[in-house]
Amino acid sequence: MLLIWIVLSAVTGGLCALIVAHWLAYRVFAGYLHHMVSLSVGVLLAVSLLHLLPEAFEAEPDIQALFGVMLASFIGFFVLEKIALLRHSHHHEGDGHHHHSGHDRHEAGRGGVMILIGSSLHNLVDGVLIAAAFLMDPTLGVLTAASIILHEVPHKLSDFVVLMNAGLTRKKAFELILFTSLCSALGGVLGYFILGQLTPWLPYLLVVAASSFLYISIADLMPQMHERSSLKEAGPQLLLVAIGIAAIYAVTLVMHAAR
Repeated sequence: MLLIWIVLSAVTGGLCALIVAHWLAYRVFAGYLHHMVSLSVGVLLAVSLLHLLPEAFEAEPDIQALFGVMLASFIGFFVLEKIALLRHSHHHEGDGHHHHSGHDRHEAGRGGVMILIGSSLHNLVDGVLIAAAFLMDPTLGVLTAASIILHEVPHKLSDFVVLMNAGLTRKKAFELILFTSLCSALGGVLGYFILGQLTPWLPYLLVVAASSFLYISIADLMPQMHERSSLKEAGPQLLLVAIGIAAIYAVTLVMHAAR
């Protein structure tokens, strides 16, 4: 019975966050993609530096090993990006190639694969954390699942922005983010049965997830923000980055209070 509650909490939390983020991405913020890029930078940086990495370094005393995993992750994501770039026929506007309007903007969003890898690992770890909380106390499990829902709404909104920026259709983006959300259910099942054996790996999974979000923010999204270089654009960009950071910081405080 406890396993059913763990899986239901993980799946329900992921679906609720996904539906809210989907509504925000395609109804409320659909016409403000370039502004949402700035918000996504704040969210992804805060998730990485205020949530995932502190959790990883708190749980794993071998700091050098964690930094080694982070270094390997950055290099790995760089290689993935190179492979993606080599598969695309990049060009400049006006080069004589006839592409639909906005083709270059779509091709510029290269973080699709990396955001999916990072989100899948992140959700897997969330599922394990939900299982651990339920095994300690069902009430604590419910509170942990609720906190993760709050945390996942801005995170999944950022996922939608990155995938939209990569040129994916609405349906495809939804399907891929749904897949990453279901990884939390897998994490819940694994946590229930083999939490003891899985626990030593969690800090390293968190570091890989954090590295993917940092790489996307710095190598993909921030350069797009710099394309809008006027002072008039800089103010709203900084404000939205700050809002993204504040949202994740507030949710992280709630999650720690629930534990």
